[in-house]
Amino acid sequence: SMPSEMLLKIFSYLDAVSLLAVGCVNKRFYELANDNGIWLKLYSSSLHPKWTIWKMKSKQTEAVSLGCAALHDKKPGYWKKEYIFKQTSAFKTRVMRLVKFLDPYTGLPCKNKEAMKVSGLSWIIVLKDKNGKEHVVEKPNLSFKDTSVTVLWHGTDWPCLDILSTLKLFGVTPLLPDQSIPPNKNGPRRFSLIAEYHLANLTENSVAVGADELVQLFSLSPGLLVGIWKEKNEIAFVMANLHYNQLLERSILGSATAQYTPPPNKPLLDDVDSEYGLHDYSLHLDLHGRNCMYLCGSFKCLFCRKRDIENGYLRLRVVNLKDNRKHLPIIGTFGICWETDVFKGNVKDCFVMDLTLLDETGKPFWCFSAPVPMELSTKSSGLYDYMGHIYTAEYADSEGKVCVEFVWLEETKEYIIVSLVLYVSTEKVNSWYGTNY
Repeated sequence: SMPSEMLLKIFSYLDAVSLLAVGCVNKRFYELANDNGIWLKLYSSSLHPKWTIWKMKSKQTEAVSLGCAALHDKKPGYWKKEYIFKQTSAFKTRVMRLVKFLDPYTGLPCKNKEAMKVSGLSWIIVLKDKNGKEHVVEKPNLSFKDTSVTVLWHGTDWPCLDILSTLKLFGVTPLLPDQSIPPNKNGPRRFSLIAEYHLANLTENSVAVGADELVQLFSLSPGLLVGIWKEKNEIAFVMANLHYNQLLERSILGSATAQYTPPPNKPLLDDVDSEYGLHDYSLHLDLHGRNCMYLCGSFKCLFCRKRDIENGYLRLRVVNLKDNRKHLPIIGTFGICWETDVFKGNVKDCFVMDLTLLDETGKPFWCFSAPVPMELSTKSSGLYDYMGHIYTAEYADSEGKVCVEFVWLEETKEYIIVSLVLYVSTEKVNSWYGTNY
C-alpha cells in the first residue's frame, strides 16, 4: 500500500547490489528498482569527476545531461544495464591484467592465484535431470598445483544417476565485485560456462579409471572425474581438473549459455618448416594424485622430423626406451585420493596428468589436466637395467595422444618411466600455423 514515490525515495539510498536484490522481491519492486533516475545517479557517481560526456554503446558519442532527457528518452532499466556493463568491463580488465605476466618456466600466467582471489572466482556444477530440474552443487574443495587446480564436490543429497542427463561446470564471479569487501554468496552473480558433460549411460560412454572398495571412477573429457558408489547407482563425488591455460578466460569471459572461444593463434612467418617438421618445443609434465605430487619435470628441445609424421599425427619422443639416462623415477605409488563428508579413499593405479606443451616461441600449444588409468602390459621388460612388470598409460583427445610406459621395480618399490611419446594431431598443427601437413 506504500506509494511508489515513497518507495523510490527509499530505493534511492540503496547501493547497486541492494537494488538488484530488492528487484527480486516481486514484479512491482522489480519495476521500481529499474528506475532510470536511481541508476543514472549511480552511473554518474562511478565516473571520473572531470568527465562531461557519456560513452554510449552506439558508434556515436553524445553529450548527456542529468536532466529529464537522459531519463525519459530511455527505456526503463537502460541505465541499470549501462552501469552493470561498465562495472563488469572494468572488473574483467583489472583481472585479465594480472594474468599478462607469464612464468618462463611453464609459459603460463604466474599470478593465477592472485587473479582468482581478486575476482572472487569460484566454481560450481549444475546437474540437470531428464525432467529439466536443476540441482546446484557448491562448496568445493580446492587443491592447487603448478599448472592446474583440482576442484572436488561431494554431498549427501545427490540425485540418482539414472535420472540425470547433463552436468555443467561454471565459473562464478560476483556481478558487481567490490575489492573492499569479500564477495557475498547470496548476492548477484555472473555465470560463465566452462564445459558441459552428458551423463546418460555414463558407465558406457566414459573411460573407466579404476575402483577401490567403495567407489568406481569414470573420466569424461575434458578433465572430469565422477565417483560412483559401488553398492548403489549414485554419485559419491565429482572432481574437475582445470588447467591454468585460459582458465580465467573460460571462467570469466564466457556466458551462462556459451563457452569462451579463444582467439586464433597468429604464427610468425618463419616459425614452421613443413619439410623439417616441428622444432624447439618444450614440455612441462606433472603427475599427481590430487594431494600428492609424483612427478614434476620439464623437457626442452623437442622436435619432430617429417618422417615421424604418420597416420595423422606428428610424433615427439620425450623419453626413449633405449636411452636410460633420461628415464624418470616416480616418487611414491600412483593413486587418486578422494573424500566425502564421511568416507575417504585412494584408488590405485591411476593419476592426474597435467601436460603443458609450448611451441618454439614459448606459447602454450597443447594443454590439459585429466585423470589417466594405468594397465599392466602383457609384455615383460627387455631392459637389462630393469627387471619388472611393465605398465602403460594412455591419454587421447582431439588435439593429440600421450603414451607412457612404466617399469615397476619390486626391490625398491618404485616406478620408472622408460618411454614417453607425444602424438600431436596434424589438424591441430595446421590450424595453429596455417600450414598443410
